[in-house]
Amino acid sequence: MSKTVLLCDCLGSQRVDGAALEAATGLTCSRVHTSLCDRQIDTASAAMAQGDVVIVCQQEAPRFTALAEEIRAEIPIFVDIRDRAGWTKSGDATAKQAALLAEAQLPISATRTIDVVSNGTCLILGVDQVAVDAAVALADTLGVTLLMPDAWDVDLNPGFDTVIGTLVNATGSLGRFETRMDALRQIIPGGRGSVNLTQPQNGAVSGCDLILDLRGQGPLFSADAKRDGYLRADPASQPAVASAVLAASQMTGTFEKPLYVRLEQSLCAHSRAEQVACTNCLDLCPTGAITPDGDHVTIDPMICAGCGACSAVCPSGAISFDAPSVDTTFARLTTLSSTYRKAGGTAPRLLVHDADHGAEMIRLSARFGRGLPADVIPLEVAALAAFGHAEAVAALGAGFADVAILLSPKTETEAPVREAALVNAIAGRDAMILLDMTDPDALSDHLYAAAVGPVVKTPTLQIGTRRQVTRLAARTLQPQAEIIDLPADAPYGAVLVDTDACTLCLSCVSLCPSGALGDNPDLPQLRFQEDACLQCGLCVNICPEDAITLEPRLNLTPDAFRQIIVHEEEPFACVECGTLFGVKSTIENITAKLTGHSMFSNPGALRMIQMCDNCRVGAQYHSENNPFTGGERPKPRSTDDYLSKRRDH
Repeated sequence: MSKTVLLCDCLGSQRVDGAALEAATGLTCSRVHTSLCDRQIDTASAAMAQGDVVIVCQQEAPRFTALAEEIRAEIPIFVDIRDRAGWTKSGDATAKQAALLAEAQLPISATRTIDVVSNGTCLILGVDQVAVDAAVALADTLGVTLLMPDAWDVDLNPGFDTVIGTLVNATGSLGRFETRMDALRQIIPGGRGSVNLTQPQNGAVSGCDLILDLRGQGPLFSADAKRDGYLRADPASQPAVASAVLAASQMTGTFEKPLYVRLEQSLCAHSRAEQVACTNCLDLCPTGAITPDGDHVTIDPMICAGCGACSAVCPSGAISFDAPSVDTTFARLTTLSSTYRKAGGTAPRLLVHDADHGAEMIRLSARFGRGLPADVIPLEVAALAAFGHAEAVAALGAGFADVAILLSPKTETEAPVREAALVNAIAGRDAMILLDMTDPDALSDHLYAAAVGPVVKTPTLQIGTRRQVTRLAARTLQPQAEIIDLPADAPYGAVLVDTDACTLCLSCVSLCPSGALGDNPDLPQLRFQEDACLQCGLCVNICPEDAITLEPRLNLTPDAFRQIIVHEEEPFACVECGTLFGVKSTIENITAKLTGHSMFSNPGALRMIQMCDNCRVGAQYHSENNPFTGGERPKPRSTDDYLSKRRDH
């Protein structure tokens, strides 16, 4: 059954054109109501009872959800075309409303999750009475252990355990923290008078489900706000401590932890043969969830907070954001742009924002200010840092004029800044900008005043990997370009070989993680396919002659897809059989260097260097003083030999 869109102009505060929306989206639209959430709610109830509906208001979603549960109907799809489109001071927003409606109909696969179990064992770190009071408050709901400094005068608290010591290290996350403590002293139960303690013990190891840090010192973890199960509050702030205690009291049970990213270790270009290459994800991960693991990296899903920066900067696609997937993002971009054009729009601009800060900025701007311009289409994403160069270039290739990222105060900006520079180099103009704003009016003012960039004549389809989509969109954005220079940390580029220094040892070929560097089994050649190069730097690190350098660039010519000979030399002909092998210059250099050496004073030994493998083995076997030859083989013994020996005795 097709969905019906229940239209409402919200007391006449916005313009809604049902016929135009139907034509652009193919959805069935109702007549335009005025107060669907109040005076005309019976109309909404009747429509919901008959089948699937779409309600064009996010503000009243709780009311309509409760109504659907009451009448036992399917919960509607909610699409906010009022705050995000209808409430605007500029022109007709019908094209943007149609785009938002069409995008909301796309199927989005459920995010993968893993169960996290917390049994409520809580370690409280403190230095004064504030921590003791928190332990008392939580003792009835959690299994509390209070860790205090050595100078603390310990009292018996029957509701929880108190220990003395110093926390040295803590690892893990909710449900699986591990701690190590030095100078640990525990209470000896029993006896009269003051509390007795055990002797100090170093290296004590323990585990807990959550940690409440009330020391008033630095955090135990990087990006501590993103570490599940770790609560930290300033002990001097009573509201902060109360909030942390309340949050800790609710951290018991089974929780669903989203699996934000996928990792295909076979594609990872971190290292080969203990030579480190790509470290992009390791450098940017704010929580330390990514660690080296041999030739690749590994991601701890329990620590990963889903910022998505690793996916944006991974050159090989080994790490991909999965909440939702990259393919879903590409589909959303294509749908938004194509529907906008179908509804009569010409040059849409994209505003990428998060579900908290960005969404609230848009709501406040719409309700109390000028709202978004009619040509600015908002795209809400789960992680701003995951919206990298591939997604932005895909948006430009799909028909958007510009891309703006509305940063959140919680967003780590290193990845977006890096990706914006790469996008602008590929586009050949400032097509992607970062907006670091907290004032809704300032956001509106900027968007209304900004100049609109050019739009591609023929939008591209967003199909394939992030690298493939980027290359196709780049050809659309700069159709006349052949080579586009890129920033130093770009994942696209060429390998430059100093032919005078290169000896064709082919170490780079054997370790290249993407197969961009190859050889010719029949001739001494070093080949390179630029499309496959990740600019990981492994070939530079492994080259014994320092003959390789990297050139970040995007080659849009067909040569990028072919193996190009970057260095070749004349092969050497075996002096014995004439078979071609090795590199002539290398064999000649080795022969010249070993001439006169004591171990090669015999001309035959020196000649073996100039032989192929087969001839060298044969010459070695038949040479004098061959260490592989044995003495004369003894004559086989027969029965007569044994019998004659017996007769002799």
